Parts: sequence; C-alpha cells; structure tokens
Amino acid sequence: MNLSGIDASRRRLLKLAAAAALVGSGALPAHAAVVTNKRIGVIGSGKVGSALGGSWIKSGHEVMFSSRHLDHDKQLAASLGAKARAGSPAEAVAFGHAVLIAVPYGALPELAKSLGSALQGRIVIDACNPFPARDGEIANRAREQGAGLTSAELLPGARLVRAFNAIGAARMATAIESPGKVGMPMAGNDEQAIALAKQLIRDVGFEPVLIGGLDMGKYLMPGTPLAGEHTPAEIRDIVAKLQAP
Repeated sequence: MNLSGIDASRRRLLKLAAAAALVGSGALPAHAAVVTNKRIGVIGSGKVGSALGGSWIKSGHEVMFSSRHLDHDKQLAASLGAKARAGSPAEAVAFGHAVLIAVPYGALPELAKSLGSALQGRIVIDACNPFPARDGEIANRAREQGAGLTSAELLPGARLVRAFNAIGAARMATAIESPGKVGMPMAGNDEQAIALAKQLIRDVGFEPVLIGGLDMGKYLMPGTPLAGEHTPAEIRDIVAKLQAP
C-alpha cells in the first residue's frame, strides 16, 4: 500500500475511534455511530418515498428520487440538499445499494416488466400496500396469499424485504426525532438484505423487528394486528399470538 493509501486508512480509523469515544461519553446517540452512508434509490416519490428519503438524507445517506414525474422529483431533490438527486426509475435502481419501492400495488406488475431484470440481485425494500378498490386484481391476490409472497413472485431474483407497510407516511417523517421508540415490523428471507434493511430502518428512527420470512408479509399491511404504531415489545407479543397454535 502506498503512503496515500496508508494515510486514508489512518483517517478512517481515527474517525471510527472518535465516533466511538463520543458515543461512550454520551455526546452522540448510539445509533449515530453505526451509520454507514449508503446510496438509496427511491421508486415512487409520493408521501412514503419522500418522507423516508428525507429522513435518510438527514442520516447522511445519498438518495435518488424517481417516479413518473421527473420535474417533481427534481424540485424535491433541490429542496433536500446536496445528498439528494433525481432520475429515472432505471437510474435509481442502478444508483442504490438498496432500492425502496413505494408505489401503488397496482403499479407493480408494470414496474416488474420494465425493471424486473435490473432488480435481479438487488436489495429491494417493498413498501407497497395492496388496496383492491384502487389496485384491482393484483391486490386481491396479494391479500389472499400475502403481499410478501406476491411481491416476490412479481420481482423474481430481487432480494426482497417487506417493511414500512404498517405505519402512516406522516410518522415516517418524524420518527427520526425520537429514535428507537417505535417498532417497525419487517419480513424477508435474505440475510444480507435483512441486515441492510435493519440499518436503514434504524437510520430513520424506528427499531426493526424481524417477524419472519416473506410468508409473514401477509401481516404487514393495513387492517392486520400489526398495523399502526407499536413498541418493539408489543410487536413481538402480537407476532407470538399470531404464530400460536
């Protein structure tokens, strides 16, 4: 390794040591020390996508917003500072270490046709909820067999985690102000995807609670016992009752 490489390594180690010292002294909250900056592509920049994207930017991540309305996304990015940008959905997929999909569930089949191959092997956080009156037959299917399994069928090869489905968008924008108090139930099968999703959930102020594999995604939508705001302990109690024989 050349001298510049050694110096860079030393700087990284010094930064980590300084952060650890600050946490130990109480000068920083514990969750601040473990933030490793990531790039996140957001597909769907409505209430959920913009709320989460804004909180991730506050945590130090870079976010690319995308939707069918690029002008809106550019305005949103401009309002959020240098770590925000706008692009097409395909660009957002290529940009992100993780991709958040926050679109109406009825849009997923078309999105899968246009981006399915690009999403293969990518870590995808599915925040889409099925409402039959709005989303049609695909929502009925998701309600019957569970949104986790249905989303996995629509996006084969994606490293899918289901999260941000049980709490309203307004709360997603404010949880970062009092981190760790509210639980965020999540479901997934891929260990690395789950690990990154947990980090990103903590970075917007929630405490992640893994409730099981994607088959448990049937409980991660409005109208289920897990819907609404719960503490992490309450989520675990609800899940235990759901799994009881």
